Amino acid sequence: MKTTEREMRDISYKPAGQFEETRFEKIHNVIFSDSNEASIIVAQEIAALIRKKQGAGKNCILGLATGSSPIRVYEELVRMHKEEGLSFNNVVTFNLDEYLPMEKDNRQSYWHFMHEHLFNHIDIPSENIHIPDGTLSNEYVREYCLGYEEAIKKFGGLDFQLLGIGRTGHIGFNEPGSHRNSGTRVITLDHITRVDAAPAFLGIDNVPRKAITMGISTVMNAKRVVLLGWGQNKADIIKKTVEGEISSQVPATYLQGHKNCTFVLDDGAGSELTRNKTPWLVDESLEWNENLTAKAMVWLCGVTGKSILSLTDKDYNDNGMSGLLSLEDSYDLNIKMFNRLQHTITGWPGGKPNADDTNRPERALPAKKRVIIFSPHPDDDVISMGGTFDRLVEQGHDVHIAYQTSGNIAVSDKDALRYAEISKDIHPSIEAQIIIDSLKAKKESSSDSIEVRKLKGNIRRGESYAATRYLGLDDSNVHFLDLPFYETGTIKKNNLSEDDIKIMMNIIKEVKPHQIFAAGDLADPHGTHKVCLDAVFESMKRLQSEPFMEDCWLWLYRGAWHEWDINEIEMAVPMNPDQVLKKRNAIFCHQSQKDGVMFQGEDSREFWMRAEERNKNTAQRYRALGLSDYAAMEAFVRYKFD
Repeated sequence: MKTTEREMRDISYKPAGQFEETRFEKIHNVIFSDSNEASIIVAQEIAALIRKKQGAGKNCILGLATGSSPIRVYEELVRMHKEEGLSFNNVVTFNLDEYLPMEKDNRQSYWHFMHEHLFNHIDIPSENIHIPDGTLSNEYVREYCLGYEEAIKKFGGLDFQLLGIGRTGHIGFNEPGSHRNSGTRVITLDHITRVDAAPAFLGIDNVPRKAITMGISTVMNAKRVVLLGWGQNKADIIKKTVEGEISSQVPATYLQGHKNCTFVLDDGAGSELTRNKTPWLVDESLEWNENLTAKAMVWLCGVTGKSILSLTDKDYNDNGMSGLLSLEDSYDLNIKMFNRLQHTITGWPGGKPNADDTNRPERALPAKKRVIIFSPHPDDDVISMGGTFDRLVEQGHDVHIAYQTSGNIAVSDKDALRYAEISKDIHPSIEAQIIIDSLKAKKESSSDSIEVRKLKGNIRRGESYAATRYLGLDDSNVHFLDLPFYETGTIKKNNLSEDDIKIMMNIIKEVKPHQIFAAGDLADPHGTHKVCLDAVFESMKRLQSEPFMEDCWLWLYRGAWHEWDINEIEMAVPMNPDQVLKKRNAIFCHQSQKDGVMFQGEDSREFWMRAEERNKNTAQRYRALGLSDYAAMEAFVRYKFD
């Protein structure tokens, strides 16, 4: 890219990391460790533009996006309006898209989203708000779309366009196959897009098949474009967009041709970019440290198909790692890496009593540890670390399971109705009839009544007890925290509150654990797992002065979607075939989450299948590196507070 084009980009991004052109990257991008920090900086750029336009007596024309990615940006703009006097009286907005058909008062409509997150809280004139109309009949849609384009042109085009990105590479709802010159139009949604939207609609059958979307050409004509990308689940499509060829099959790649576009990413979303995934292929003067060396060597084994101890000088030199080889010969590198990985493997996740723990991941003492396993939902414990859970109980540790949320929203209405009718048959009651009537009268996308939510929560509790009892845990060691942030009755949750933190701190102070296990699977940075992990972090930080915390270690596990990279793993707990089967049976106890689970994600397999595949794959990767052969492995990373 030319320097003159680079100068067009906003200076506020420079401190976060200067864009360096490589033969791989074709779009300017900056990566932040935290999506919250990134969102604030994007909001500051928008605010500066609004104020600049106000100073010149002009309107500021904003193209706005919906979805989870821009929520924090909108929150910051609202804060600036309320606390810093930022006015939106000169702002004209055009939203990217809307489902078709879709009523405005439907809580899944983008009209509802924008008013809930932004417009209801600022001083923008209502006549300045433009959101595609999802109530139009087919005969009027084409004319409406042409009018939407004309309205944008009438205001002189978009000064700033905010974007998210879908896993298909769509921007707006411009799905694969969209043309570079496309304008506002009706489009049929890709199946993957509908799958991703399914949780919000309580099932894919409720997701509309069509939408009105601003076109690629309309977006490309914006004077400034900023695309937000958060989380590991966006990493693959970000790599294709930033480093791939321009293709209608990945519509976001058209942005390679925009002269003033920035992708603002967090670590997860940017993790697959070559400069992060394999930086030795980009920078020959790389500063090698232990973690980077481990990452490179695991990658090298994969590229060459060799085990660690089989790597040669030629392997290093031929694959961009000559700089590493200049610091240490291959023999020593191979031995060190082999030992490092070997020392992560243990059948004693709570520490092996009366053993030298110098090279073991966990301490030998105390021999019997107090353990808390925090589970965001009522099945994450057995899905993610069921084998380790079983080991800890069998080896005599004082294990406590703390289910952070009720998980009630993941129970289908069909299952809830079945339980309510069974309950009424066994013991006829007014309460059971109220629940039955409520479920039968429930409209699409409406929230559950308090009575229905309580029933669904009790269903998840009963299944949790079935699983923990199967693994030999006493009921007194099972805790249901029901954190308030989750209890909204809808997909959208509240922010973490002081009440949530107090509940978390109380259970930690009650148990005084030597070990805490928590979910570190952050595929969705705005999801329940992220909030639950933040609750763990904040609670442990506030308790740092407590004497028992000096001897408390935090281990992070991952769920059914992703696993830690081999070079990241600090404790790998092997499982034999019998233990794999036992873990599967524990997952089966959660019957409401089997056979067409509501929040399936992009993977159509059931959770027990995903978990087994993930655990077996981890064992296979260890084996391919030349280490011991196990049926399956669960992996953990230790989190250390600064």
